Amino acid sequence: MNGLHEFLTPLDWIVAFACLLFTSLVGYCLRGRQADTADFFLGGRSLPWPAVTGSLIAAEIGAVTFLVVPGSVLALRGDFTYLQWAIGSLLARVVVGCWFVKVFYEKDTYSPYDFIGRRLGEGGKRFATVLFLAGSVLPQCVRLLVAVLVLRAITPLPFEWCLVGVGGIAVGWTLLGGMRTVIWTDVVQLGLFVAGGLTALWWLVDGFAEGWETLFSVARSSESFDGTVTDKMRLWNFDLSPELRFTFWVAVFAVPFLHLHAFGVDQRNAQRLFCCRDAGGARKAVIWSSIGQFATALLLLVGAALHVFYVRQPPTDPLVMNALRWSGGEPLVPEMVFPVWIVTELPAAARGLLLAGIFAAAVSSLDSILAALSQTTLSWMRRIDREDAKPGRKKPLRLARLLVLGWGVVLIGLTYGLFAIAENTRIPVRPSASGWIHYTAGPLLGIFLVALFGKGRGSVKGLFLGTLLSFLLVLFVRTDFWDLVMDDSLAAWMAQLPGYERVEGMSDTVKPTVATAWMWPVTTLLTAGLGWILGGKKPK
Repeated sequence: MNGLHEFLTPLDWIVAFACLLFTSLVGYCLRGRQADTADFFLGGRSLPWPAVTGSLIAAEIGAVTFLVVPGSVLALRGDFTYLQWAIGSLLARVVVGCWFVKVFYEKDTYSPYDFIGRRLGEGGKRFATVLFLAGSVLPQCVRLLVAVLVLRAITPLPFEWCLVGVGGIAVGWTLLGGMRTVIWTDVVQLGLFVAGGLTALWWLVDGFAEGWETLFSVARSSESFDGTVTDKMRLWNFDLSPELRFTFWVAVFAVPFLHLHAFGVDQRNAQRLFCCRDAGGARKAVIWSSIGQFATALLLLVGAALHVFYVRQPPTDPLVMNALRWSGGEPLVPEMVFPVWIVTELPAAARGLLLAGIFAAAVSSLDSILAALSQTTLSWMRRIDREDAKPGRKKPLRLARLLVLGWGVVLIGLTYGLFAIAENTRIPVRPSASGWIHYTAGPLLGIFLVALFGKGRGSVKGLFLGTLLSFLLVLFVRTDFWDLVMDDSLAAWMAQLPGYERVEGMSDTVKPTVATAWMWPVTTLLTAGLGWILGGKKPK
């Protein structure tokens, strides 16, 4: 504990817990009947599409966006170029809505992997499920870790209590009513995100001498400690440098592949689309979820306002500086900027509302995947899309709930393990664990595209070969695995490869020369191409 919790008053805790209680009541009242796995995993295909839209947006925001995005603007050379990704995101959602969704409603389907199994056989389904699990579990633990570390810093609770509390709430909500409860609690959490962001922005701008004029004038011409002048509100970047992630070219040519995976193939988001009343509702839900980019823009504005605030009032309190790891005029832990400002600068009650938003971000980073992991695991064990889904079959439903509980324990345990490793070693846990999604997203999308457009032609062996080659390609444009064993000699060898160069002044460190984002289309097309070329007739 670093003392930040002393800024919180009893009123703040009352407001925060009232929001949490209200969210739980909404989830309880709208849980519906839970007669079988179709009710538990698909919400009985009865949910209105606007609710699914809100749930998709809340899941997309989650802990990382809500906590990290505002601080990333304050960081050295941070700006609004991240918002360019909205272009590729919109394109992807339209494709998912117009081409992917319709096949999800042709038969009783619980996941994209069920569809892959119908088109490519049971081997294709199992391979896709393994890729989903491999690319989801550790990155999910990192999202949870970020949120819980923030809660530990601003509350009097130790890490273990924060972790178990967040995990317990997420598991409880999921068990309460399956996807119905997850979706409706997501809608309430989205309200908390937006209300919290608007409250913070209003309070910040109102505190500036000339309001919005101060915000724009200071943010658009910000001088860093090294004399560099940065436009913190710069949106467009047409730079052709291959190592840059947030450029117009990445947004148009690479990001669509990532978001095709995220909304059309990743069960964490795709499962929500199966809960609509029909394919038309699912199409509206995924396309209209694009308005969630306004929430991202709101958080970027909050980040710009936080930058102006700290430019005009640099932190001097040792508690604040230690929490932010303030050094050289910038925070070294961007995810702490927004929470620390909330706790130390907002008045009572308003702090409670934003604290509820942080709790919501923490819980949403976990509950959105529990049902997905439970469904895919159960589908591996049993054919829930057929005989087990018949009315009155209680055994699969009990097993589904046990799997939710089991996966909750696994994710909490792995998150604690990552925390212990990070606290006791110098291993870069967070980038290494979160990077797994980059190895699996392209291949998983490639498998689905072969199933969707291959007219039954597809080879699991070809898909496996494409996935293996994709893994090797990504391995040489990222440093996740190399960082675990990096030393001077390895860095010298890697610096001779086309994908890396040495970091100046650091003999044992290299950096990629090509952004991972460019691997999303490459690995997708490579996997799909080999799977289709080496494919044969449709399996019987």
